[in-house]
Amino acid sequence: MSSSSVEKCSVLANDVEVTDDTLTVELSDGRTIATPLAWFPRLVHASADERGQWRLIAGGRGIHWPSLDEDISVAGLLAGQPSSESQTSLKKWLDARRKPQRPIKKNGRKKTS
Repeated sequence: MSSSSVEKCSVLANDVEVTDDTLTVELSDGRTIATPLAWFPRLVHASADERGQWRLIAGGRGIHWPSLDEDISVAGLLAGQPSSESQTSLKKWLDARRKPQRPIKKNGRKKTS
Protein backbone atom coordinates (compact mmCIF):
# COMPACT_ATOMS: atom_id res chain seq x y z
CA MET A 1 0.00 0.00 0.00
CA SER A 2 1.41 3.36 -0.90
CA SER A 3 0.56 6.63 0.70
CA SER A 4 1.14 10.13 -0.47
CA SER A 5 2.17 12.87 1.84
CA VAL A 6 0.33 16.12 1.66
CA GLU A 7 2.70 19.02 1.81
CA LYS A 8 1.45 21.91 3.86
CA CYS A 9 1.70 24.99 1.71
CA SER A 10 1.47 28.55 2.81
CA VAL A 11 -1.32 30.46 1.15
CA LEU A 12 -0.71 34.20 0.99
CA ALA A 13 -2.85 37.23 0.33
CA ASN A 14 -2.26 39.02 -2.97
CA ASP A 15 -4.96 41.68 -2.85
CA VAL A 16 -7.68 42.97 -0.54
CA GLU A 17 -11.00 44.71 -1.11
CA VAL A 18 -13.25 46.04 1.62
CA THR A 19 -16.81 47.12 0.94
CA ASP A 20 -19.49 48.28 3.37
CA ASP A 21 -20.36 44.68 4.23
CA THR A 22 -17.62 42.33 2.97
CA LEU A 23 -13.87 41.73 3.32
CA THR A 24 -12.60 40.00 0.18
CA VAL A 25 -9.07 38.62 -0.10
CA GLU A 26 -7.48 37.30 -3.28
CA LEU A 27 -5.15 34.43 -2.41
CA SER A 28 -1.90 33.31 -4.01
CA ASP A 29 -3.33 29.91 -4.94
CA GLY A 30 -6.05 31.48 -7.12
CA ARG A 31 -8.88 31.36 -4.60
CA THR A 32 -10.81 34.36 -3.38
CA ILE A 33 -12.25 34.33 0.12
CA ALA A 34 -15.00 36.68 1.26
CA THR A 35 -16.06 37.17 4.86
CA PRO A 36 -18.74 39.33 6.45
CA LEU A 37 -17.34 42.68 7.56
CA ALA A 38 -19.37 42.21 10.75
CA TRP A 39 -16.70 39.69 11.83
CA PHE A 40 -14.28 42.61 12.26
CA PRO A 41 -15.84 45.43 14.32
CA ARG A 42 -12.95 47.86 13.79
CA LEU A 43 -13.48 47.63 10.04
CA VAL A 44 -17.24 48.08 10.51
CA HIS A 45 -16.65 51.31 12.45
CA ALA A 46 -14.00 52.61 10.04
CA SER A 47 -14.52 55.05 7.20
CA ALA A 48 -14.22 53.83 3.62
CA ASP A 49 -10.93 55.72 3.40
CA GLU A 50 -9.56 53.98 6.51
CA ARG A 51 -10.66 50.57 5.19
CA GLY A 52 -8.78 51.25 1.97
CA GLN A 53 -5.51 51.98 3.76
CA TRP A 54 -4.30 48.42 4.29
CA ARG A 55 -0.98 46.73 3.65
CA LEU A 56 0.12 43.12 3.47
CA ILE A 57 2.35 41.98 6.31
CA ALA A 58 4.63 38.96 6.84
CA GLY A 59 4.96 38.40 3.11
CA GLY A 60 1.18 38.22 2.63
CA ARG A 61 0.38 36.07 5.67
CA GLY A 62 -1.66 38.91 7.11
CA ILE A 63 -3.30 42.27 6.45
CA HIS A 64 -2.69 45.37 8.54
CA TRP A 65 -4.72 48.60 8.80
CA PRO A 66 -2.35 51.11 10.48
CA SER A 67 -4.93 53.77 11.33
CA LEU A 68 -7.23 51.15 12.88
CA ASP A 69 -4.56 49.09 14.65
CA GLU A 70 -6.16 46.01 13.06
CA ASP A 71 -4.38 42.87 11.90
CA ILE A 72 -6.10 39.92 10.23
CA SER A 73 -4.29 36.71 9.31
CA VAL A 74 -4.94 34.72 6.16
CA ALA A 75 -4.87 31.54 8.27
CA GLY A 76 -7.63 32.96 10.47
CA LEU A 77 -9.74 33.86 7.44
CA LEU A 78 -9.31 30.38 5.99
CA ALA A 79 -10.26 28.85 9.36
CA GLY A 80 -13.42 30.97 9.48
CA GLN A 81 -12.34 32.84 12.62
CA PRO A 82 -13.93 36.22 13.27
CA SER A 83 -12.21 38.84 15.41
CA SER A 84 -11.58 37.71 18.96
CA GLU A 85 -11.35 41.25 20.32
CA SER A 86 -13.21 41.62 23.60
CA GLN A 87 -16.11 44.02 23.93
CA THR A 88 -14.13 45.92 26.58
CA SER A 89 -11.20 46.43 24.21
CA LEU A 90 -13.48 47.47 21.35
CA LYS A 91 -15.29 49.96 23.60
CA LYS A 92 -11.98 51.54 24.67
CA TRP A 93 -10.93 51.81 21.02
CA LEU A 94 -14.26 53.37 20.01
CA ASP A 95 -14.13 55.83 22.93
CA ALA A 96 -10.60 56.89 21.93
CA ARG A 97 -11.79 57.49 18.35
CA ARG A 98 -14.59 59.75 19.55
CA LYS A 99 -12.31 62.02 21.57
CA PRO A 100 -11.20 65.15 19.72
CA GLN A 101 -7.49 65.35 19.03
CA ARG A 102 -5.64 67.69 21.32
CA PRO A 103 -3.32 70.25 19.79
CA ILE A 104 0.38 69.68 20.33
CA LYS A 105 2.57 72.68 21.00
CA LYS A 106 5.76 72.71 18.99
CA ASN A 107 8.14 75.67 19.02
CA GLY A 108 5.44 77.87 20.54
CA ARG A 109 2.95 77.05 17.77
CA LYS A 110 -0.10 74.85 17.98
CA LYS A 111 -0.05 71.87 15.71
CA THR A 112 -2.74 69.19 15.59
CA SER A 113 -1.68 65.57 15.57
